[in-house]
Amino acid sequence: MRALVTGASGFVGRHLVRALRDEGADVVPCGGPHDASSDYFPIDLRDELTLCAALDAARPTVIFHLAAQTFVPESFQAPVETYEINAIGTARLAQAVRAYSGPPPRIVFASSAEVYGARAASEYPLRESLELKPSNPYGASKASAEAMLFAASRSFGLDVVAARVFNAIGAGQSERFVVASFAAQLARIAAGGAPQLLVGNLEAARDFLDVRDVVAAYLRLARDGERGEVYNLCTGAAVTIRDVLRELITIARVPVEVREDPARMRRAKVPLSVGDPAKIRSRTGWEPQIPLVQSLRDIYESAKELAPSTSSLDSARDDRIRSGTVER
Repeated sequence: MRALVTGASGFVGRHLVRALRDEGADVVPCGGPHDASSDYFPIDLRDELTLCAALDAARPTVIFHLAAQTFVPESFQAPVETYEINAIGTARLAQAVRAYSGPPPRIVFASSAEVYGARAASEYPLRESLELKPSNPYGASKASAEAMLFAASRSFGLDVVAARVFNAIGAGQSERFVVASFAAQLARIAAGGAPQLLVGNLEAARDFLDVRDVVAAYLRLARDGERGEVYNLCTGAAVTIRDVLRELITIARVPVEVREDPARMRRAKVPLSVGDPAKIRSRTGWEPQIPLVQSLRDIYESAKELAPSTSSLDSARDDRIRSGTVER
């Protein structure tokens, strides 16, 4: 396999590149214009010429298209920019593939369960045959990207498979995301920080999937997914944010005071999200292998490695005392 990975510097992208290399694949990892590292081939989803250059360099048999603006709250702040990157950027990638002179590669597109939006109780678990009703700009951008890719597949013969990923979690995820935020706060408490943990809405229930299982599903779809089809990547079980927090506190074994943070208290427009993985299981044999408890343990251990030492926390507090920004 010769693979081109867009969004290779991101959370899932880093795990995917590692898994591909472990399997002996030739990989060209692509990063955005703000990735300074020479490890990534530079692309910009706003510039089709950079996408054409990446295709010529990689000569891929498969493209894993992960590059996107992925944070739902940010899509409310910058909806047009989200559409530009996620939807129009994907259309530019499809155009670059059409212009590519080599054998046409398969495109595995990283879509999202956000395309489903809020649903009636009778529609759960969510299946791929449902009409899409995105509830936010991010979900709309992914639904639009899917539509553009499948139109290109029907009109121009592109080989496209889409994966609707539910809530991916794992080591290395940004603290903007809820599970990573809890783990990082607990790790700082364990390192000697103040024992307050800030939370938002804990009532929403989500279908959490370990990033390593997500990557395994992408690899299966690259080989065995049916052209022109979309697949849910999920476990089929929903867990509330509150229960995830309780499990992480049990794992961390530190005394903690949970405090609601008004800045984090966003009402969940989609209170429940859980999918049906039957389609990908039937087609490829893929099933999640990593239990949620194991994922949470691994996430917490990774957060501990990044947490500041007690002496660093004390030094930072002393600096704040001297500057008058904190009481003694």
